[in-house]
Amino acid sequence: MNEGLAIAGGLAGLAGVAGSAVAGLTVVRRRGSYLASGHALARPDDIDPLPGVFRRGLGGLTVPVTPGPRGELFLGPGAPQPGRTLRRLVLTPLFARARGNGGRLARDQPVPFRLVVEVTGAVRDAETLLRAYRILDQQLRDHAALLSHCDGDDLAPGAVTVSVTGIVDVRELLAAQPVRYAFADGSFDDIGSRSAPATLVPMISESWSRRFGWDGLEPIPAEERHLLHAMVRSAHDDGRTVRISGLPEGPRKARAAIWAELGAAGVDVIADHDQRGLARHLRKNPVSRWVAREPLPTRAVRRNSPRPQAPRTERHREAV
Repeated sequence: MNEGLAIAGGLAGLAGVAGSAVAGLTVVRRRGSYLASGHALARPDDIDPLPGVFRRGLGGLTVPVTPGPRGELFLGPGAPQPGRTLRRLVLTPLFARARGNGGRLARDQPVPFRLVVEVTGAVRDAETLLRAYRILDQQLRDHAALLSHCDGDDLAPGAVTVSVTGIVDVRELLAAQPVRYAFADGSFDDIGSRSAPATLVPMISESWSRRFGWDGLEPIPAEERHLLHAMVRSAHDDGRTVRISGLPEGPRKARAAIWAELGAAGVDVIADHDQRGLARHLRKNPVSRWVAREPLPTRAVRRNSPRPQAPRTERHREAV
């Protein structure tokens, strides 16, 4: 699937083109500073996670939150701390930046910024988790014009795409909404699933260690390299982007070896705590992508949900 998007005007006029039989594997070298493939994982002790992401030009952020009083989602471990809310530290500055830049976060932003909201905390009952999503949904609707959203089968990419993880029943909540401004995080098991179409689960997010054992210290086994490339191709053919996190802890050289393999396989989003090292690596080693040999559309286009048995040739799909 092609992850390239054109951002038209100041609104959500972005659209992508999926990889197909007429596409070629090409290395896309971005002239600007925006690293669409770079994704920051906020640490629990991060006081203010967003400025570093902006400074390094990373294209996404995963932030853990817990529901708290006064209808807010709070960052950080332990009891909610005054002022440390998702709204104040992430949503407000993120969308203020987009509005100040004419509907994008950076002049050379080619795809939506990917914000992954991970609901954490010791309290995991259904009522608490449902309340967490309702809080998030209400806060996102204040920024509807800048968000990727889905209205029925109409998928309109925007400057920011929000995915939700950590809520077991979030897919049912999202699917029941006629218009939604957030999406469910998926896994490779969702490929080809009629119950989890790309309009509901546009991004596959998995931990490296779930399926791979290579730690980057030695050359990658041929079997693991083949599996990685095959799974990424399958996800792209199914109209989804791929995000890999949970990389092994180790020396930066070993981590860089894994980043390089992920980039060579066309993984759309590489997530890591080591923001500085990842940003430096991606500037020197751009991610390989499927690039369609035709102009990109400049507005959102209606697309149906993917069908497992449908032909895989010349399928166009917005990437969010």
